[in-house]
Amino acid sequence: MSDLSESVAAAGTTLLSAEVADCVLVVDLDGTLTPTDTLIESTLLLIKQRPLAAAGLLPALLGGRSNLKAYISDRAALDPANLPWREDFIAFLRAERARGRRIVLATAADRRIAERVASHLGVFDEVLASDRDLNLKGPRKLAALRERFGQRFVYCGDSEADLAVWEGSAGAVLVGTTAALQGRVRTSTSTPTLAKFGPDSGGTLRLWTKAMRVHQWVKNVLVFLPLLTAFAFTSLVPVLEALAAFIAFSLAASATYIGNDLWDLESDRAHRSKKNRPFASGALMPHHGVAVAAVLMGIGLGIAAMLSLPFLAMVVGYVVVTTAYSWSLKRYVVLDVITLAVLYTWRVLAGAIAIEVTISTWLLAFSVFLFASLALIKRCAELVALQQEGKTGTRGRNYEVGDLVVLWPLGIGAGLSSVVVFGLFIGAPDTIGRYADARLLWLVAIGLMYWLSRLWIKTARGVMHDDPIVFALRDRGSRLTILGMVAVTVAAWWLK
Repeated sequence: MSDLSESVAAAGTTLLSAEVADCVLVVDLDGTLTPTDTLIESTLLLIKQRPLAAAGLLPALLGGRSNLKAYISDRAALDPANLPWREDFIAFLRAERARGRRIVLATAADRRIAERVASHLGVFDEVLASDRDLNLKGPRKLAALRERFGQRFVYCGDSEADLAVWEGSAGAVLVGTTAALQGRVRTSTSTPTLAKFGPDSGGTLRLWTKAMRVHQWVKNVLVFLPLLTAFAFTSLVPVLEALAAFIAFSLAASATYIGNDLWDLESDRAHRSKKNRPFASGALMPHHGVAVAAVLMGIGLGIAAMLSLPFLAMVVGYVVVTTAYSWSLKRYVVLDVITLAVLYTWRVLAGAIAIEVTISTWLLAFSVFLFASLALIKRCAELVALQQEGKTGTRGRNYEVGDLVVLWPLGIGAGLSSVVVFGLFIGAPDTIGRYADARLLWLVAIGLMYWLSRLWIKTARGVMHDDPIVFALRDRGSRLTILGMVAVTVAAWWLK
């Protein structure tokens, strides 16, 4: 909130000093009205909606930044309703307008975007913006404002590019600025600071941890499964290789999570909870996300290449499949569930390749059925939540609440099939010869049946609010059951 929040709340209190009562209030757009950048948002929209037209971005940039903005605006109509806004600052503008102050939007964004924003917010009397021949930024913006209003204007901005404009104004309103920039405004300009809004918390470790979905890294513990089933954990080298595989998969996965968030900005902002994600809310900038995703992907692939080329191919394949899922496959009924089951199993296969052990067909069959059941839990949990809210369908996915009558038996059946496969595995000659006492594994089968039943009951009760594997590692009963199954497996291998 702003330093003037108490004044905003106090009816009849003048927000800006009497010395600037006759000054026009000039407002920047990118970073000020909205914490995001409309040029970056428009570029992402163009790439998503018209990928072939995106090939013309570089030639357009060669014609100048203003030409690039016009090229993008010609082909991607950014809807202001889908942007995050600084509500406290906009409330301040509305209060000033109610007191009769003239308010002008002056932005380096393309005029078509600026006019749509002005129409959407309804607080501006005039719009000054860039066109194909002029990039209205810094000194050019100051010149336009001086020509129009002399020095009788108060400027609301957010970045170093606004220093020249603040210097030529009658007063400064700082929006979302860092402490360092606030100091520069005080020391390098003679303009009084009249109000401050922000600064933002964007760029903090907490926000980046959330954007990278670090909590989802627990799904990548599946790469350690072959280490357990092959009983290779008694040697240090395979353990270190599995750990490196886990890190490589996690970093690559985080890069795809960021890419997915940038791809789904519009739909996320319309979602009841996803609108609070760092990029959707504007707490993190999209172009920073692109850069961080590229670094994470580069490190992840580098680690994978150091392990082996086959493992690198597995990581690349995972990125391709998960990207296809995010961009397209998740919109198709059942195909999305099959893709999720494949991605879970993919991690197990990658773990086997990382430590160079052969994975049995029993484990593959077991994994496919088990992870299909877990994927269906995730989809059913979303539909149960919609049902509790009185809604009938999902946004961006081709599922309806009525589909639960089919998905319930499909998911539970897949889970029980994994238990059956595990039972057949216990009686196989290779298993009997490999384990000291394979009969103990029936306790694992019972534990597996209990655990899956527990997850499905939690889903039916509407308390499954996360990925089932993430939920299992947070749920005390699930943790105890999984640890028990692991302990019994080790005992079956070792104890006679």
